[in-house]
Amino acid sequence: MDQSKPLKVRLTFSIILVGISLLFAAVVTDHWAVLSPSLEKNTTTCEAAHFGLWRLCTKRIFMQEQGAKERSCGPISLPGDHNCSYFKHFTPGETSEIFEVTTQKEYSISAAAIAIFSVGFAIIGTICVLLSFRKKRDYLLKPASMFYTFAGLCIIISVEVMRQSVKRMIDSKETAWIKYSYSWSFACACASFVLLFVCGIALLLIALPRFPQNPWETCMDAEPEH
Repeated sequence: MDQSKPLKVRLTFSIILVGISLLFAAVVTDHWAVLSPSLEKNTTTCEAAHFGLWRLCTKRIFMQEQGAKERSCGPISLPGDHNCSYFKHFTPGETSEIFEVTTQKEYSISAAAIAIFSVGFAIIGTICVLLSFRKKRDYLLKPASMFYTFAGLCIIISVEVMRQSVKRMIDSKETAWIKYSYSWSFACACASFVLLFVCGIALLLIALPRFPQNPWETCMDAEPEH
């Protein structure tokens, strides 16, 4: 029996917990993407926006002069009037003009639903690992590793859906947004994918029985014939 196996499991599980923390941070925060509008010449303020899976936040901030003719809206970290509202397709009483287009609604709902699946897989995997710490329950590590791998795959699919949503929004003539950038919630989602997917596979390899290093080990472990 590999005496270092429990230590490897705990070390891998610790890294997985970091990935789960990043996953929760990405799902509940509203900084997946930052949008900048087209700028008017005779105005000193502009309304930038940042959003996540559930909410849209707009902020009226002062424009910065970058050169003789170049001006930019932001950065969004500057102080200004801040207003957040949930997307209308999640709460019918709220309004959100950005996601009124049917295509954007579908992308937004899909990204949120897939992210919820990712969270569910991560929770189930964690329960399996915690139960495996009891004696003679190492068999739970294998399904746990698969759940973590599925969680990683789901969150990266959600990231891709969100990326396509932002790209289509910028390309659409029905919105006033002309520039975009991805923010730290988006980075948390990508980092959680790497940690959950890689550590999920690592946990599966740890849970597999150790292969004999030479043919004599198999022969020595065989039961004698009567």
